[in-house]
Amino acid sequence: MQNIHPKTYESTPPRKVAFIGLGVMGYPMAGHLARAGHSVTVYNRTATKARAWLTEFASPERSDLACASTPRLAAQNADVVFCCVGNDDDVRSVTLGTDGAFAGMQPNAILVDHSTASAQLARELDAVAQASGTHFVDAPVSGGQAGAQNGLLTLMCGGDAPTFERMQPVTMAYARACTLLGPSGSGQLAKMVNQISIAGLLQGLSEAIAFGQNAGLDMPQVLDVIGKGAAQSWQLDNRGKTMVADAFDFGFAVDWMRKDLGLVLDEAKRNGSRLPITALVDQFYADIQRIGGQRWDTSSLIKRLR
Repeated sequence: MQNIHPKTYESTPPRKVAFIGLGVMGYPMAGHLARAGHSVTVYNRTATKARAWLTEFASPERSDLACASTPRLAAQNADVVFCCVGNDDDVRSVTLGTDGAFAGMQPNAILVDHSTASAQLARELDAVAQASGTHFVDAPVSGGQAGAQNGLLTLMCGGDAPTFERMQPVTMAYARACTLLGPSGSGQLAKMVNQISIAGLLQGLSEAIAFGQNAGLDMPQVLDVIGKGAAQSWQLDNRGKTMVADAFDFGFAVDWMRKDLGLVLDEAKRNGSRLPITALVDQFYADIQRIGGQRWDTSSLIKRLR
């Protein structure tokens, strides 16, 4: 069971939806959809997780909640099918093939992929959707585990406007912002911009805190002061003092960040971007992995400096 915080849900007509992937993000996202009144069928590769979700949210009054044994069965009769899994291969495994979501989707249904994956995959799935009479939106999220639990995620979307306008009201069950940024792949590219920004910010914050500690400063006090000036950022506000405290159990893991930065660096090779700082920070995260920090959160970059 995950702690899903109360949220005031917008008035959106109930829809029949499926949610594929009940990890630290998908589990509460699917929960918000259920609490918003939508009929939800869930699928998870580890079936016990799906049964646990159903136990938490189902009741005699909520017979419209269910779990399915395959993505195809989950997607049957759904208006919108949501997916939130690990990487390109994981997305393909739950969307393509005889047991994949596309095989069960009805005409005109929408597949929304919240996974952080490649822009190439988004375009591939959009082509599959067009060929099958369905629709596709790539919609990676930002906000981490806390954002999913609080229903305050930011969604970066790629797709066509009519499809986006149909799916956007449903996503507001767990989002505070959902924006269409261009055709298929645009959402994934925007998520890469997001991860480039975070990587650089966290390295700078790590160096600043380590410097201040070596100089003998009261760093919680210093962070309070500089957080009121030009150095302010979400990372400083939410991770600065936990970094000082040497605490790194706050959601988005180093392994996941390295996966995302791998996507970024591959895309940079394709579009000719120069990302020297991002490439360097990616190697710094490799150092964190080597000292056993695979599951530490991304602010653990400071461990290299201690």
